[in-house]
Amino acid sequence: MISYAQQFNFLGQVLGAMILGSLVGLERKLREKDAGIRTHALVAGGSCIIMIVSKYGFIGHYDSSRVAAQIVTGIGFLGAGMILYKQHIIHGLTTAAGIWMTAAIGMCMGAELYYLSVGATLVLLLFQFIMHLSAFGSRDFITYKIKFIVKDNEQELVKGLFGVKNFFNLIMEQKDDELVCTGYIRTQKIKQDKELKDIIEQHKFILSLEKVTV
Repeated sequence: MISYAQQFNFLGQVLGAMILGSLVGLERKLREKDAGIRTHALVAGGSCIIMIVSKYGFIGHYDSSRVAAQIVTGIGFLGAGMILYKQHIIHGLTTAAGIWMTAAIGMCMGAELYYLSVGATLVLLLFQFIMHLSAFGSRDFITYKIKFIVKDNEQELVKGLFGVKNFFNLIMEQKDDELVCTGYIRTQKIKQDKELKDIIEQHKFILSLEKVTV
C-alpha cells in the first residue's frame, strides 16, 4: 500500500513535469506554432503519471519497462497527427519532435531523475533560442497565400514586397476579362496583420493575402 505522503510526492512530480512542459510549450506559442502551452503540459504530465504507475502501480512480478514503453508509441501517433504535407511543404516536424522530447522530459520526472528533466528542458530551450538566431541562418520561413490580378508586372511587384525569387503552386485563371493569379510564397520577412492589411490597401491589384499556418 502506497502511503498518502508518497502519493502527495507523486503529485509534486506531475506538477513539476507539467511546469517544464509548459516552458517548452511557451517557446512554441511565442513562435505561433499549433501545439502550445496546454498541449506540452499535458504531454509531460501524462508521461510522468504513466511512469509513476509503471513503477508503483503494480504488485508482484511485472515488467515496468513495458508499461513505460507505450508512451513512446502513443506519442508517435500524436506527433504523426501534427505533421502535414501541404502545398509541397512538410509542416510540423519540429513541433512533433518537440512533443516527443517533452514526453521524455515527463518520463524523467516520473522516474525521479529531477536534475536530468530540468537540465534537458533548459538545453532544449537554449538550443531552440540559438538555432533561431539570424546569425545561424535558421530563421523560420513564413508561407503566404496570395491572390492578385495580373495586368503588367504585378508578379514582380509581389516578389519585391516579400523579398522572394519565385512563387510556388501558382495558378492562373481568367475571370471577367481579368487574369487572376493564386499562389504561395515563402519568405523570412514576417508581416504582422496590420502590415498585410496595409499592403492590400496600397496595392489594389492584390485581392487577398493570408498567412498559412505551419
